[in-house]
Amino acid sequence: MKTVLAIASFEKGQAFLRQCKAEGCNTLLLTSQSLQDADWPRESLDNIYFMPDVEKEWVLADMLHAVSYLARTVKIDKIVPLDDFDVEKAALLREHLRIGGMGDTTARYFRDKLAMRSKALDGGLPIPRFVGVLNYDTIRAFMAEVPPPYVLKPRSQAGAIGIKKVESADALWPLLEVLGDRQSHYLLEEFLPGTIWHVDSIVDDKKVLWALVSRYARPPLEVSHEGRVFCTQNVVYGSVEEKALKKLNATVLKTLGLVRGVSHTEYIQSAADGQFYFLETSARVGGAHIADMIEAASGLNLWAEWAKLEVRESYSPAPPYKRYAGLLVSLAKQETPDLSSYSAPEVWWRMEKKNHAGVIVASERYERVTELLESYTTRFYSDFFHSLPPKEKATD
Repeated sequence: MKTVLAIASFEKGQAFLRQCKAEGCNTLLLTSQSLQDADWPRESLDNIYFMPDVEKEWVLADMLHAVSYLARTVKIDKIVPLDDFDVEKAALLREHLRIGGMGDTTARYFRDKLAMRSKALDGGLPIPRFVGVLNYDTIRAFMAEVPPPYVLKPRSQAGAIGIKKVESADALWPLLEVLGDRQSHYLLEEFLPGTIWHVDSIVDDKKVLWALVSRYARPPLEVSHEGRVFCTQNVVYGSVEEKALKKLNATVLKTLGLVRGVSHTEYIQSAADGQFYFLETSARVGGAHIADMIEAASGLNLWAEWAKLEVRESYSPAPPYKRYAGLLVSLAKQETPDLSSYSAPEVWWRMEKKNHAGVIVASERYERVTELLESYTTRFYSDFFHSLPPKEKATD
């Protein structure tokens, strides 16, 4: 019996834990103490351990000591991070306990945006021009060569958290002054207007076994900073865009060194030249209920598939079906939004979360999904939409 230790500083990955238990594993969870009352599938857990946290942040030395103490009596075979913020934690534990899987260096390519971009540049991948916020003369030279606007990004946050658009070279320096000693944890990148796409993948032995290509209706940065309804939809199977992105995605994940696991990777199609550029990747399941949309489109639950991949001696995904699906999510002005009027037969899922509204629609016809998303987006703005200032750090 294999023992799997899942790391989750945030509440997610329940389907992964259930599938591990269904595979016959001794299934352990290490999570934040503030999540003691969260909706964990305790019937599928052989044990659950809690780390003291401050807004989901742990003292890594304490975590290392705690898991090392556990290892005195429990032989841990797999350590799996369930969130972006847990990738480094899992790598640290694997390195210390000498357990197979992604180590510190490779983990940086999937978490640290500066390391990620430097590795991609070395591999000849198409990426926006960038510079680390380290040497001021190098930054000045970058801004002299690359016209504004720019994007100032945290190196190790997730999604659009903490990202700021910088409209001019002069506007950068006051922002760095505010950051103080934290500025070395940022990078500066040229702002490329265009359409953002994402490819969600299952990888084994450095090969992409399966991938789904989707397109955001609006860039996540715009959704986060300007207040918009979040929307994404998988694209037409066999389309020129799907083929091009699948090919680029396979090269990206191989270049960055993902041996086994799942990945959510984002690309931008430049409005200026139509070319696809690699933006960023991860070694985890996509957030914001993208995994649910993928399941509606393909029948594959990426959390469950990830668990199978990690623990089985031989793995191949079940043959997926090829439907089309789309996702809408918005902050809601009501504590409990009423979604009952969103009643088309194609509605596959309705969100149940305080002050949030969301639906997933699915159909055999791409055009029908597009039609529903356009109609429902307009209604969401009228019925539910609410916005808050963008987050500077992850909170849930």
